[in-house]
Amino acid sequence: MRETSSRLLSLLSLLQTRPAWTGAELASRLNVSTRTIRNDVDRLRELGYPVDAVRGPAGHYQLGVGAKLPPLLLDDEEAVAVAVGLRTGAGVSGMEESSGRALAKLEQVLPHRLRRQVNAIHTTLSKGPDNTGSNVQDPEVDPAVVTTIAAAIRDEHYLRFEYAVPGTDPGFPILVEPYRLVSWQRYWYLVARDESGQWRTYRVDWMDLRMATGRRYRPRPMPDEDYTDFVLRDVATTGWKVHARITVFASAEQVLARIHAAVGVVESIDENTCVLVTGAESLEVVAVYIGMLGIDFHVTAPAALVDHLRTIGERYLRAVEPVPRPS
Repeated sequence: MRETSSRLLSLLSLLQTRPAWTGAELASRLNVSTRTIRNDVDRLRELGYPVDAVRGPAGHYQLGVGAKLPPLLLDDEEAVAVAVGLRTGAGVSGMEESSGRALAKLEQVLPHRLRRQVNAIHTTLSKGPDNTGSNVQDPEVDPAVVTTIAAAIRDEHYLRFEYAVPGTDPGFPILVEPYRLVSWQRYWYLVARDESGQWRTYRVDWMDLRMATGRRYRPRPMPDEDYTDFVLRDVATTGWKVHARITVFASAEQVLARIHAAVGVVESIDENTCVLVTGAESLEVVAVYIGMLGIDFHVTAPAALVDHLRTIGERYLRAVEPVPRPS
């Protein structure tokens, strides 16, 4: 009976991983006969889980939509990802109570090692302001890398990695004291102190972790500054493929009232002038940001941005010129 129950759970787990399975594929994965698969499918149906079957040359099994939710069988990475997502969702207006209930159910059955991973990420993660206007493709980040970094922060262990910015020289080895993970604009950043004692921001998807050091450091948290604010300011000046300092002919207060917090950092010059330090993954996105200010501005660098603004400016002018009538 125990073997049959275990096999039924394994079968249910397989049916949840992709839309359709042939009987032969399921039999091979579970190391049983196709007849046993048919019997196990019947048992799942008796338990109330709808398993649809298609006969013929293209025959297959697939999990249908039923009256109740089947048990979700998650692997380690999936369980950690769902738990972290629920903790983030618990701050969404209207979802606090339901997210909290779901998280409590999941954490109750998480093995101790996975619960430690979830807690490590939760306690070491800050979230920057969202900006849903960007259409840049999200970077791929290995969940195992995030988990390893979070564990190093939790355990106060030095972190060793190679860091390579795309389009530049090959990566170089770095040893840091890791302090905080910050999620901002769909990117992950590590705030850390390097060997010279300087505070730095590192894009997680540009990091290649090396063997764990196992060495503890004496924590010296960042004095009088929020880790998220540090990331926003540091990324605005160094963390993008395109950077710009835009002179805006308005007060810093006026500009701050018009921009999203994710756009950049504003430096006051006088009551009628300020500098917007901004950046993005492309010239087009920077141009959109500053165009949405609705305030006069002046750009002198980088040269590629000046050329791009000149091009789109001429295009807009042509768009409002009278269309010549054919003779």
